[in-house]
Amino acid sequence: MPSFKSGVLGVGALALALLLRSDGAEAIRPVNPQVVKLAAKKATRTAGHAKRATPTFPLYNFTQPLDHFSDTGFTFQQRYWVSDRHYKPGGPVIVFEAGEGPGDERMPILDTGIIDILANATNGLGIVLEHRYYGKSVPVLNFTTDSLRWLNNEQAAADSANFIDNVTIPGIKGDITAPGTPWIYYGGSYGGARAAHMRVLYPDIVFGSISSSGVTHATVVDWRYFDIIRQYAPQDCVARIVQTVDEVDTLLTRNNHTRNAIKAVFGLSGISYDPDFASLLSSPLGAWQNRNWDPAIDDPSFFDFCEALGPLDNATVTTHGVTISNATAQYANYINQTISLDCPVAQQDECFGSITDPESFSQTDLSQTWRLWNFQVCTQWGFLMTPPPDPATPRIISKLLTKEYAHLTCTLSYPPGEHFAIPAWPNVEDVNKLGGYNIAYDRLAIIDGEDDPWRGDTPHSPDPRAHNRTDTTIRPFKLIPTAVHHWDENGLADPSAEPDFIQTIHHQEVTFVTEWLKGFKPPSAH
Repeated sequence: MPSFKSGVLGVGALALALLLRSDGAEAIRPVNPQVVKLAAKKATRTAGHAKRATPTFPLYNFTQPLDHFSDTGFTFQQRYWVSDRHYKPGGPVIVFEAGEGPGDERMPILDTGIIDILANATNGLGIVLEHRYYGKSVPVLNFTTDSLRWLNNEQAAADSANFIDNVTIPGIKGDITAPGTPWIYYGGSYGGARAAHMRVLYPDIVFGSISSSGVTHATVVDWRYFDIIRQYAPQDCVARIVQTVDEVDTLLTRNNHTRNAIKAVFGLSGISYDPDFASLLSSPLGAWQNRNWDPAIDDPSFFDFCEALGPLDNATVTTHGVTISNATAQYANYINQTISLDCPVAQQDECFGSITDPESFSQTDLSQTWRLWNFQVCTQWGFLMTPPPDPATPRIISKLLTKEYAHLTCTLSYPPGEHFAIPAWPNVEDVNKLGGYNIAYDRLAIIDGEDDPWRGDTPHSPDPRAHNRTDTTIRPFKLIPTAVHHWDENGLADPSAEPDFIQTIHHQEVTFVTEWLKGFKPPSAH
């Protein structure tokens, strides 16, 4: 089949976007429309937090069909990287799902992270597999709605299955494909959901999977993300945020004078649309997800934000003709210093507006990588961030951040194409039909972090529909205390220098994987 780079195809979605993860790669995190817009304005990004030198591993390409279910006659090259430092013939293949970001940013996981840890323990071959459309595994010429129509769960899963079934690797002798070789599939976050889905969809070729912080339950509205932060972040800081959010909402809706005054206090009087203003105030909260146990890649900015808010007290401040609490004044100072100063008041609708500047969502060239995960969210995953539905529950984000507001990123970014239109609302059943909260299979491990804001979408969700289960070797079900987002994924060259609780989860993963492998029998042995 000929190679294909199409300029005529697509789909869309969001209330989540790609932000740099603390390991230097990207991770799903919630954003609202103007944050997506900022990503569009800065479409070419570089890895942010990783401070260690990035290791290198051999890079190869695997030819995939553009469409696994209809013969278009076109193919693309899917990138993958290989570590054979621990490999001995007969060992398993440990594959890392690179998920919603460039695969080359996942190299630390192949070097000292969980893939290396498991490969070392099992004489295994380590692989990082890049997801279609991300990095340089791009099958199209642009990211229009039509061109994105092959970016979905079904095509991505079929890519992985085809790879496992047929790959040959230069320098690796013999047939390493499944089912003759045991393949262990690992992923974190969206990649964690992919790992779980691969075990369910392709149990004959995926011998085992580890789903770390896997968002296996998709939901149109996701209010638990910020509510989990509210519950697990330092409570003195949370109290100040709750006070500010309640006060800002009151002033925004009281009258035009207080509405204009509170925007001026935050240095954002140039934002016309109130939900855009309210959304921007939530931007420091996403840093909770970027924390990590490893100081070299940890993002401490959430705690910097809390420190800037100061102690909770009863003091008030009168400014711009309105009297506000000291908590709101300190919050405003932080926003002024970190966000507002980046854009003159006269240009703030251009910088931060959604409906006031819809043209900023319309760029579709290949540098607009923000469009990729957004599209997946708008079509199949949802995760539109809102406050809790119960008005009695304290809020750390504004009540103006409605489902309809979050969905603007879908309607503004992905107009109907000639061949494809996004659904009116994300079709989350495409995800949940595979098990959702209660996805389960022998040799499918569920690993989550207790303090992870994404825990509400994992099998460890506090949602009553998520059934607690027994942790067993054949179906591990582990909650890492105090951990945030896939904290088992990264590791150190000297494992003894890792915190005890990280050493513990790594040891547990090695233990159950090696136990799984004891029961492996190639087809000829049955």
